[in-house]
Amino acid sequence: MLNNIKVIAFDADDTLWVNETYFREAEHQFAKLLSKYETENKIDQELFKKEIENLRLYGYGIKGFVLSMIESALELSNYQIPQKSIEAILDIGKDMLEKPIELLDGVEEVLQALQNKFKLIVATKGDLLDQERKLEKSNLSKYFHHIEVMSDKKVKDYQKLIQHLDIEPSQLLMIGNSLKSDVLPLIKVGATAVHVPFHTTWAHEEVSIDEFSKKAYYTLANIKDVLQLV
Repeated sequence: MLNNIKVIAFDADDTLWVNETYFREAEHQFAKLLSKYETENKIDQELFKKEIENLRLYGYGIKGFVLSMIESALELSNYQIPQKSIEAILDIGKDMLEKPIELLDGVEEVLQALQNKFKLIVATKGDLLDQERKLEKSNLSKYFHHIEVMSDKKVKDYQKLIQHLDIEPSQLLMIGNSLKSDVLPLIKVGATAVHVPFHTTWAHEEVSIDEFSKKAYYTLANIKDVLQLV
């Protein structure tokens, strides 16, 4: 049991609701659009490289993803891609932004059980407008004290969050699906982390971890198991 926790932070995408699945579907649609220019595997590789290259400019989220798709389409087609195809790429992005919110199993049950015992917050990366929209559509806003949309989730970002919350690092529990973003930085700042894996992970979030790190956080098969920790 964790007895010192005051604040529980939840990642949003693929922790509270489905997200990465829609990116995989969009990548497949994009590859079909460009199939006359390259193989799907090559298109996927080039799009990923473009996304990583653009992170410093666009940050995380669907809008940056759409801009990276457009840039990749222009380059892969040697700037021959028809205007209609550019319009189709924009439509892929709009469709992603309008997806219904599909909560993951056990999420609301956990939030209901914890809301009167701890300060609950959302700590997520991504586009502010999009994340606020998803939170509103999810009907989960009532459980959270506030939402933190972070430009990144590195040690310095969590240190800033802890300072803003006016708590000790040991009083923060972070729950998320990404080892890179939601777990390993928390270990380094002295907070507690819970890893709830999602079946699909963006390549940029994949990391290899040593045996020491594995002992420093909790891994749960379902978010409902958090209730046994706190």
